[in-house]
Amino acid sequence: MSTFDIKSANPDEYPPPRDDEEALTLHRDWTKDEEAKAKRKLDFIIMPLLTLGFFCLQLDRGNIANAITDNFMKDVGITQNQFNVGQQMLSLGIVLFEIPSNMILYRVGPGKWLTLQLFLFGVVSTFQAFQNSYSSFIASRFLLGMTESGFIPGGLWTLSTWYTRRETAKRVMFFYFGNQFGQASSKLLAYGILHMRGVGGKPGWFWLFVIMGTFTVLSGFVLGFLLPDSFKRPRSTFLPRVTFFNDRELHILKTRVLLDDPIKGQKKKHLGRDAFKKAFSNWRLWVHVMITLSNNGPQRAFDTYSPSIVNGFGFAALTSNALASVGLFLQIPVSFSFSYVSDHFNKRGETVMAGLSMHLLGYVFNRIFTEINLRGVRYFGVVWTQTFGTFSHPLNIAWMSLACEDSEERALAMAMVIMGANIAGIYGAQIFREDDRPRYRRGFSINIAVLTVGLSLAAFRYVDDLLRRRRNARQMQNESASERNSHDEGKLKAARLSDIEVEPQTILIEGDIKPVAAR
Repeated sequence: MSTFDIKSANPDEYPPPRDDEEALTLHRDWTKDEEAKAKRKLDFIIMPLLTLGFFCLQLDRGNIANAITDNFMKDVGITQNQFNVGQQMLSLGIVLFEIPSNMILYRVGPGKWLTLQLFLFGVVSTFQAFQNSYSSFIASRFLLGMTESGFIPGGLWTLSTWYTRRETAKRVMFFYFGNQFGQASSKLLAYGILHMRGVGGKPGWFWLFVIMGTFTVLSGFVLGFLLPDSFKRPRSTFLPRVTFFNDRELHILKTRVLLDDPIKGQKKKHLGRDAFKKAFSNWRLWVHVMITLSNNGPQRAFDTYSPSIVNGFGFAALTSNALASVGLFLQIPVSFSFSYVSDHFNKRGETVMAGLSMHLLGYVFNRIFTEINLRGVRYFGVVWTQTFGTFSHPLNIAWMSLACEDSEERALAMAMVIMGANIAGIYGAQIFREDDRPRYRRGFSINIAVLTVGLSLAAFRYVDDLLRRRRNARQMQNESASERNSHDEGKLKAARLSDIEVEPQTILIEGDIKPVAAR
């Protein structure tokens, strides 16, 4: 049985393999150069494809925010509060179908399922162009959520099967760059596409959905031709006879993953009850879920209405989309910097708290600036909030993974936190209401309160990690002292025995007892 104790474990390191997993007869039979070459090849194949998929997902999920500035609500015949309900239906569709989606992925493999998902939500996104009523709007948002469900945790799970635990933590942030780049690009692309209003007698938002949805469908073909399924089936869906890795590379990539986490080689049809019990009873995981709920609700709400908020400053409607992309592009290098500090210097909690603090400060700025009529100052608040709004979530995921004992618990924890992110979208959709526009004083105040809760929870977890480090250090000192004392006692005992005079033994020889020297 495992002797792992989460209370005394080092919060900065992944736990070692469990006792019942260490019987694998695997060893390293390759050089560092061979491993580096194989891993570099894997990076060039896996990472761009999964990031492309996340980029497309964010394009299709976020283009509705850009459509608002092109009279989308008026053309479809809905109010802002009805629009918010549609956004809730998107998140509800994701939450309801996320677990079934991941069950399918686990059975058929990421190569097939993630490719199919891109086709499905690309088609739904394209047909959003034909919305003409409240009912069609609600249905299309729910269908989009249903088809997108499971893609993010599916991508994270795929990364975990190809990389070691520490490498996966690094690549989670790169995976989320697709989301961040999609957020920024969708608004900049919308500025150009929405100028097509009148082409073919259609509004600009019609072409926005058609063009971006078609791009997603085409990207589905890219994944279908290039995304390998697994170590067992290292081929793509559309090219089942073509392999991207030779036998030696596959051996290196697979063996090093199993040496890092042996349970990955024991594929199960389902997770046992003990795994669920262990994950759901780990209070640290629930704290991380609450941090995600606190960060993502305000962020989702602000991202949806940022072009409209900028438009309310007095900028032209379509120009507002381009201006609303500036902070999101700045977010990418800032996010990379925070990720580097988090991983390179092992500052998991510190970077999450810093990101949440900057995000919170953004809403403080926006709430203060609602009373100022200088649009340049108010626009600064928008840029700041966008720059620091998103990346605390992936940093929180990397931090959370260190609180898990094994890959089963880690997989369930990942599902919990992604579920929390989508539940955040349900309540976040109602933060900016019609009766609060255009300055959204109440909305910004709510965001401040929610982020304050998230920051407090992150600080609590940080203190918990500090205490665990101290317990771990004391335990190591006590063990070292115990070993030294045991060694000294052994030497002292041996010295005492050497000083004791041993009486010679006697034996009976011809009726007389004679002493003999013992050797």
